[in-house]
Amino acid sequence: ILTGETASDLRTLGEARIVICTAGQWDGLSRRWRQRRAVQAVTLFIVDELHFLGGDMGPTVEVIVSRMRYIGSQRKQGGKGGGPKPLRIVGLSAPIANSREVGEWMGVPAKGLFNFSPRVRPIPLEIFFRSFDQSAFSARLMAMAKPAYGAVMRHAADHGKPAIVFVPSRRQAQLTAIDLMTYRESMDDGRTFLGKEAKVEEVAAKADKLREPALRQVVAAGIGFVHGGLLDSEWDAVAELYRAGALGVLVVPADLCWRIREVAHLVVIMGTESFDGRERRYVDYPIADLLHMMGRASRQSCDTSGTCAVFCHSPKKEHLKKLLYDPLPVESHLDHYLHDHFNSEIVTKTIGSMQDAVDYVTWTFLYRRLTRNPNYYGLRGTDNVHLSEHLSEMVETVLGDLEESKCCKMNDDGDVSALNLGMIAAYYYVQYQTVELIASSVTAKTKTRGVMEILSAASEFASLSIRHGEERALKILARNLPHALPESAQFHDPNTKALVLLQCHFGRKSISADLRNDQKVVLGESVNLIQAIVDVISSNGWLKPALAAMELSQMVVQGLWNKDHVLMQIPHFTKEIVDRCEAHKGEEPIESVFDILALDDDVRDDLLRLPDEKMADVAVFCNNYPNIDVEFDVRDADDVTAGDPVQIVVALEREVDEDEDDEEEEMDEEDMERLGVVSAPLFPKEKREGWWIVIGDTKTNSLLSLKRVGLKRKQRVTLEFVAPEEAGDYDLTLFCMSDSYLGCDQEYSVPLSVAIGESDSEEESSEDED
Repeated sequence: ILTGETASDLRTLGEARIVICTAGQWDGLSRRWRQRRAVQAVTLFIVDELHFLGGDMGPTVEVIVSRMRYIGSQRKQGGKGGGPKPLRIVGLSAPIANSREVGEWMGVPAKGLFNFSPRVRPIPLEIFFRSFDQSAFSARLMAMAKPAYGAVMRHAADHGKPAIVFVPSRRQAQLTAIDLMTYRESMDDGRTFLGKEAKVEEVAAKADKLREPALRQVVAAGIGFVHGGLLDSEWDAVAELYRAGALGVLVVPADLCWRIREVAHLVVIMGTESFDGRERRYVDYPIADLLHMMGRASRQSCDTSGTCAVFCHSPKKEHLKKLLYDPLPVESHLDHYLHDHFNSEIVTKTIGSMQDAVDYVTWTFLYRRLTRNPNYYGLRGTDNVHLSEHLSEMVETVLGDLEESKCCKMNDDGDVSALNLGMIAAYYYVQYQTVELIASSVTAKTKTRGVMEILSAASEFASLSIRHGEERALKILARNLPHALPESAQFHDPNTKALVLLQCHFGRKSISADLRNDQKVVLGESVNLIQAIVDVISSNGWLKPALAAMELSQMVVQGLWNKDHVLMQIPHFTKEIVDRCEAHKGEEPIESVFDILALDDDVRDDLLRLPDEKMADVAVFCNNYPNIDVEFDVRDADDVTAGDPVQIVVALEREVDEDEDDEEEEMDEEDMERLGVVSAPLFPKEKREGWWIVIGDTKTNSLLSLKRVGLKRKQRVTLEFVAPEEAGDYDLTLFCMSDSYLGCDQEYSVPLSVAIGESDSEEESSEDED
């Protein structure tokens, strides 16, 4: 399974026989396929959920399939006479109306194309529609409560079969579960939704262990609900009870329909709309989501048929019937997302001219749909002239936007070449608008706060959802933030939400479960974006903003402000523990993580006063905390002249435990693989250490050279830069900056004597002769 980190993913791809990844991960990995043998070696490419071509990830799916087709064609041309195996592409999808076109685009021959009616299922599905006239969303949901109970009883509970109820939101999941429990208890027959063979005492005992009060109450009555903010342990407990047959009903928010793996005899879809805070209105569920919810009514090993009840607003009933009963038509949206894909192909030199860009489009599904549905794509005619004009205009517009954002440049002949910003965007898988924003916003005087605001304004955060009533919660949180929001901040703006969540993370503030999930998304994207920010800053040659961005990366990973005490990043450390450590009167003051390790066991226990399980977490963090030896050497230091290239070789070596050091040769692959894994309990996913090695002049705020490296045991890095034009003695600084830990950065003074160059000495001698 790929993780999104390029280095480890390439290693995984080279070693594994079967690799599973998202469309975005494969797009980032396969962009440089010409230089990556592991990508070229793929012989079978399976794309699941192809009907998502019309969804949010559709453009990315379209690009990777088109790219793999192109790779396959290149392999055929180069493999004549016995070469690499041909590339096979397999697509899997829900029934779609234009399957023949999708198959032709993927290069599937007619004998390899199979398309079935939506009515063809592993087991038959009986679908009921019930419409409601109430125009107000909340009133309509209230009116659905009693019919939902009736459907559960008639089609599931009375027959001892399970049911899943999909609702529009987390709050509604709780309310619906309580309503179902209340209606059942009002029957006064002493029965609940518990399974026939469920033991009441065991279910009650498991319910008592749950933290959420409402969940405890309904689970005892045989009803469970889940939501995005539920602890993993509680989610697993509810799911296990449902799969075991102890719970008869499971209530799930519709946005989690792809996360659950549970199936039922009956599925009830209570409403087909949800609130979109960005648009400030209720929007329909994607048709793919509705089909997936219906597909949960499929217990192949238990039932001979399934049942689905769809509750909807009256005006939408006939439209929904047509969508759900007929095959799903798929259209391309790639024309709205071409910029980033064009940019990546320009960087890899697949596109080198406007004609190359037009040829690139002809490989896509978009090209095949242009003439089939011209009105949808704004095509004025279907003949070759109109098609050619439309493609040329589209390509010219996209390349013009990229040129305006300084990601590429075009000459009068139509030739296209990548610029530095475009290379950064393609390498870090960042949107071109984000790189343009970074380049236009950062200055030589930008500090940590400024970098944080630039980070939060990234286009990648525009997809953050704003839920109903969330603006008020964000306003309350914003009142107590250390840094006030910009005057232009709007609380219905996802970028403002990202900025609030970042500051809450650094301050370790308590937030709601939904906001915590959004915060995990922001943090997961931030590390990659900060690396792009550092590269943009370094290309401008500014030292202090680059160091500020590096510190921000440490803050994101450890969940602290850079002004906080470094001991606070240790798990379970509180301000009281840190105060005791600072007040300790020992031989040496306790100022760093290494000082905690150096303490005697009894002294450490007295200062920390933590139970054994928490002390184990402290030990893991302290042992993983990097202790790096840095050595450097200026090549030909006595022979540096003005304007000449200078090389500094930096050697990094990680200090490990003495036992491990003595038995280095005996360290197995697993131990070596774990070296460099970051201990960060507040960061949402596993991360490996990265180090920025920087040489700069603090007096002039100039960054001369920068490299980013990963480190396991040892690493050698060569920094190259041009010596100053003026002769003299310079006091440069070498920085070794972590991207994950606070307090372990190192800096060294690098004296550099620059002699007069030959051209300068000739000019001086000619002046003397005059």
